[in-house]
Amino acid sequence: MHFGLMIFPTSYTTPIGELAAAAEARGFESLWVSEHSHIPASRETPWPGGSDLPQYYYDVMDPFVSLGAAAQATTTLKLGTGICLVAQRDPIQTAKQVASLDVVSNGRFLFGIGGGWNREEMRNHGTDPRIRWKLMRESVEAMTEIWTNDIASYHGELVSFDQIISNPKPVQAPRPPVHIGAAFPNGMARAVRYADGWIPLLGRGDDDIAQHATTYRRELEKAGRDPDKTEVTVYASGPDEDAVERYRRAGINRIVFALIAHPDIDNFELIDRYATVAGLG
Repeated sequence: MHFGLMIFPTSYTTPIGELAAAAEARGFESLWVSEHSHIPASRETPWPGGSDLPQYYYDVMDPFVSLGAAAQATTTLKLGTGICLVAQRDPIQTAKQVASLDVVSNGRFLFGIGGGWNREEMRNHGTDPRIRWKLMRESVEAMTEIWTNDIASYHGELVSFDQIISNPKPVQAPRPPVHIGAAFPNGMARAVRYADGWIPLLGRGDDDIAQHATTYRRELEKAGRDPDKTEVTVYASGPDEDAVERYRRAGINRIVFALIAHPDIDNFELIDRYATVAGLG
């Protein structure tokens, strides 16, 4: 089992390079960062995590810039988006950013993606929330064409472009692993269809991830895919030793512990605590 950390990087939290170096030194496998381009002032869409939206949602920095800094501070630590809001992004430009980060990190990028929850944020990007999941799939298919072909083209219902040349190509072939962050059962079905891993969302309804991991493997086999070539990641976990052991027995591939984006929180102390829970060091 692998262990990672996640944070909303902001201007007032510990610099991401320092956190990344500390994570690598303590034996963590990966560091993941979140994304929101903005938070609409209207605040019409309820936050699925509770009543009050934390300040770091408003303040989070760009994930690719943040992970680029983390890449320069480390040599082995994997670097993930958790998650990138692909349906709000131009797929050609995002393909360039993903490939560039994979080159800068020498093949250490994990591409966590999701459909998002804030409908006003989506609309501000010109995305109809009702079709965001289809748009996300077509965007991934289109980006994969760009990453794997010297001359790429893609023609879907929502994403379409004629022949283009876009370099660099990712270090990882055929692409950096794509992990879909979405709840059971629809998120699992999407991961089975076109992703390299699944990140079921804690606190968003049914949290029996140990059981869902078994279902996921069964559905992969039914789809003709090798379950051993994909991963299940438990995301934004707390320091629960019993949960770690339960997930280990269930064959979960990765647990990502949550750091806290607040100026008064000592995340280095929290990293040490998580390292103890994970049995690292």
